[in-house]
Amino acid sequence: MPFHTITYSDQYRRATVHNWGCNFRCRGCTYKLKQNPRPERFLSVDAIRDCLRTLDLDAVHFMGGEPTTNPQLPELLAFCKRGLGVITRLGHTNGSGLITEDLDAANVSFKAVDDYLHREYTGCSVLPSLDNFCRVYDAGLAMKASTVFIPDFGGLEQVRKVAAFVGGIDRGIPFHVLGYIPVPDAPWRRPTDDEMARAVATARQYVGTVTFSHFTTEQAKDLSQRDERFAVRQVL
Repeated sequence: MPFHTITYSDQYRRATVHNWGCNFRCRGCTYKLKQNPRPERFLSVDAIRDCLRTLDLDAVHFMGGEPTTNPQLPELLAFCKRGLGVITRLGHTNGSGLITEDLDAANVSFKAVDDYLHREYTGCSVLPSLDNFCRVYDAGLAMKASTVFIPDFGGLEQVRKVAAFVGGIDRGIPFHVLGYIPVPDAPWRRPTDDEMARAVATARQYVGTVTFSHFTTEQAKDLSQRDERFAVRQVL
């Protein structure tokens, strides 16, 4: 599961190294919307290092797929942290393989807290992700968390349970509620505006900072038009 692309945000002086593949098989994964074929080529560690050296950087993010499945991740984190002196972050991760060395921050997406629901949605247990989140928070990493709100699968109760878990660790951890975006071969519908408002209000009972997104399927295909954080250019 190697790295295949590097993008760069001029506004945020941030590079993102993208990984191919994931150890979860999420039924509602939004990557299904892009129907990305397997990349024609993958990047060597040397090529990634050479590219990052040319950029004006404050931070390097690693994303997927699932970036922690890549055995090259520790080596690149060490290069970014010790060699370039920049902030290192997992831009998003399912939390199943969280590490702490040379990593400053991580944004963990929880699909459910109840293990049977998590297994049904992802094919994997949620328990390692819950344990890892606590462990890396205790190690001093700056953490963020999110969950997908699917009214007909888990619903408000899973939003409540995920928010309660995160808030039980630290109410100050930023929390994001993502309204489910319908994808091919999944049976669920997008939440209504009123349902999203209730989900956000539910989360705010447990954590202090709650943001949300509520995109349609078409909007999700090009988030750069709706969120400046996604306005990036490919550099490798």
